[in-house]
Amino acid sequence: MKRGFYTIMAAQFFSSLADNALLIAAIALLRDIHAPEWMTPMLKLFFFVSYVVLAAFVGAFADSMPKGRVMFVTNLIKIGGCALMFFSVHPLLAYAVVGIGAAAYSPAKYGILTELLPPEKLVVANGWIEGLTVGSIILGFVVGGILVSPKVAAGLMQVDVPLVNLDIDQTGEAAIAVIAAVYALAALVNLAIPDTGARYPRQERRVGKLLADFGHCVATLWRDKLGQISLAVTTLFWGAGATLQFIILKWSEQVLGMTLSQGAIMQAVVAIGIAVGSVLAASRVSLKQSLSVLPVGVAMGLLVASIALSDFTALPAGRWQVGATTITWAQMLAAAVMVVVGALAGYFVVPMNALLQHRVHVLLSAGHSIAVQNFNENLSILVMLSVYALLLWLNLSIQTIIVLFGFFVATTMYLVILRNRANHREFDWSSLIGQHKAP
Repeated sequence: MKRGFYTIMAAQFFSSLADNALLIAAIALLRDIHAPEWMTPMLKLFFFVSYVVLAAFVGAFADSMPKGRVMFVTNLIKIGGCALMFFSVHPLLAYAVVGIGAAAYSPAKYGILTELLPPEKLVVANGWIEGLTVGSIILGFVVGGILVSPKVAAGLMQVDVPLVNLDIDQTGEAAIAVIAAVYALAALVNLAIPDTGARYPRQERRVGKLLADFGHCVATLWRDKLGQISLAVTTLFWGAGATLQFIILKWSEQVLGMTLSQGAIMQAVVAIGIAVGSVLAASRVSLKQSLSVLPVGVAMGLLVASIALSDFTALPAGRWQVGATTITWAQMLAAAVMVVVGALAGYFVVPMNALLQHRVHVLLSAGHSIAVQNFNENLSILVMLSVYALLLWLNLSIQTIIVLFGFFVATTMYLVILRNRANHREFDWSSLIGQHKAP
């Protein structure tokens, strides 16, 4: 790998760590202000709405200057969103500002890979990026959980920074102050990302033209026989993954009797599994074999559904004390199952993501291609989180929600497999995978 790849990895690590720690801190802030329960999944909805609304514009922005500079500017926007939470701005609105920075950051983060690396290295690069991102997710959830724990939060609220008066008097605010500093570190690393030398034609600035071009890009990718399969899978994965985060927190609290801090660690356990699956996929699945992993998605959905049908409370009542944390048999078994769920998810999404990156790079420019991908994936997140919030508002039990969620994932993946088989009968997909972008 080129040296610049490792700088990109470092920048992604710190930015992703802060993103995931901020989610736990924002949930704590909602609880501090006694917000209704259905607002919790709305955090992600407000965060990701920018990915959909700004999709037609962020691709052009990412292609308008070197990607490292784009990543620096967007991390500053994230810091601004954190700052708003200290000025009586509602957490949902402040989190939406952080989402604007993330939406503009993403096309640069992924687009720079296709500028820096040849197609044959994209699966390996995605394996490393996903593995590192999952590592940052794990650490982010753990850090977020630690920061909102009563003892640590109380200590943070006692910290006195000379010449700075943040007026921190809530658990969530104390955590967010630390997280903003992590975003600042990520911004500094962004400055060290090398310029790949890739340059694109002067970007269009007229709104109508940008929307028309973006619509053409979306239609081009969905019409492509490889693009539609890989995009369908990654779209489902990100929508399901965002929803699963909140399902795990709720399930951990209601079934396993865990606190918010402990539930954050359970999310980290899923991320460990994703890291394992990502590494296995990177080492065992080539770009031309990427479509062979589709059945793994069906298995993941069925396994998730089986969680709600299992009686974890029937296990022996044995307990272990790890520091100040008490762990039960039920929690240990649940953690083991979550590792497997994560591993299956990582194993099928990494090859699909690499295939999609390669295909959109052949069909579209780097920034525009990732913007199209983000639009579809984050529209899925908005829809699935809205449905989850509706199910909570209707007072459905978390077990019922998990069963519906698991069977939805399994059924959708099976329909994708059927579509892929139909495409195989019409096109030589192996030659399409090997296709390179025309000079």
